[in-house]
Amino acid sequence: MFGLEPHVLVLLLVCLLAACAFEFVNGFHDTANAVATVIYTNTLRPWVAVIWSAFWNFIGVIGGGIAVAMGIINLLPVESLVDQNVYHGIAMVGALILSAIIWNVGTWYYGIPASSSHALIGSILGVGIAFSLLPGSSSSVNWSKAGESGVALLVGPLLGFTLTIGAMFLLRRFVPSKAIFKEPHKRKPPPIWIRLTLIATCTLVSFFHGSNDGQKGVGLIMLILIGIVPTFFALDQHKNPLDLRTSLQQVEQVIARVNQNALSPDDQKAIAEIKTQTDDLNRIFAGKTRVEELPQNARFEIRRDILLLANRAKKLFDSDKVSLSTLDRNLYDGAIGNMRTFTDYAPWWVSLMVALSLGLGTMIGWERIVKTIGERIGKEHLTYAQGASSELVAALMIGASTQVGLPSSTTHVLSSAIAGSMVANRGIKNLNPQMVRNIALAWVLTLPVTMFLSGGLFLLFRAILG
Repeated sequence: MFGLEPHVLVLLLVCLLAACAFEFVNGFHDTANAVATVIYTNTLRPWVAVIWSAFWNFIGVIGGGIAVAMGIINLLPVESLVDQNVYHGIAMVGALILSAIIWNVGTWYYGIPASSSHALIGSILGVGIAFSLLPGSSSSVNWSKAGESGVALLVGPLLGFTLTIGAMFLLRRFVPSKAIFKEPHKRKPPPIWIRLTLIATCTLVSFFHGSNDGQKGVGLIMLILIGIVPTFFALDQHKNPLDLRTSLQQVEQVIARVNQNALSPDDQKAIAEIKTQTDDLNRIFAGKTRVEELPQNARFEIRRDILLLANRAKKLFDSDKVSLSTLDRNLYDGAIGNMRTFTDYAPWWVSLMVALSLGLGTMIGWERIVKTIGERIGKEHLTYAQGASSELVAALMIGASTQVGLPSSTTHVLSSAIAGSMVANRGIKNLNPQMVRNIALAWVLTLPVTMFLSGGLFLLFRAILG
């Protein structure tokens, strides 16, 4: 299979199973947030709720695209993404998946809503930092992308808290019925219109959770495939690499218009490196008229050149010494964007694997988080209005993050929204300080713990595997 040696094939299958396990854990860890309100309010029976949520998580993964997945991958140093040593790839993905799973299972066991997104991003950053410390490494974590992801994960909970307070105010102002503000009956379901509202918000959270968190699993599996079987998965198999020549010519035209005399030594070095990549691509394409004439290994070389070209050109064009017209910059952006469609992709069966893993995980282990969401964040039981407004705000926040290609933490957005709904009822004193402290502590510790754990595991695995 793929021409791999038996032991490498076994390692590939183990890594793929580990990625599916991460999404399975993500399902019962994070998706409990989506079903918490409908179960706690007796809107749906538990087994109906988790199957319904699992279905919409599945649909969300299939229809969510790959922007978040590629954003996750591109957090890593570009050199680590073009390392053709399969054992280095195994060490990288094994370390980040294992550390994320350890943290997720630990926080789930103690019933603490913690973020799978934080855990995965922390694990990726830990591996990236460890890679940059290796002898001979000249690149580091994509801190620009990491900053965008960090801001998204920080702003999400704050907006969730604030917007839910506003939503509760609007409900009190414009909804005449008082039934929606009552504590759920222990056995009876709410009135039909409240049930439909809660089912709708549960559906939205489930779908958007799948569309955002599912992409992280897609990104993990693509890291595994590209790292271990680069000649098969380096480029989208449905595209003809020879079609890249037009975009390559456009990039060369823009680079040729840069006034090198005005550049700093570092910028001149970047120009030289860019030309190295464009020359290498021209060498690969020279004399080829049919895709069958390209050697199989050329696909990885093309991927490497595209990633290095895009990375170095971005740094160059960010320099204040580079003067280009808007037309040239747009031409360059369009050319690079077209090139990246060859490298930024995921086969349909990868999305299907992740969707099934996430959906199955949704149906297991939800009880611990449901109890926390329903009873422990505030000092009072969750009302129908609080559940509906919290989930609606969470769904909108997660959907917006997916739309712009940034990761979102379902757990922290929804937990913050629940806290906001409690404050909207009776003020800050209505929060359970111990549980809020536990959630905040998990939020603060997730990144450093997973970074340290994954970085250490990466260096250990790399030393063992060579």
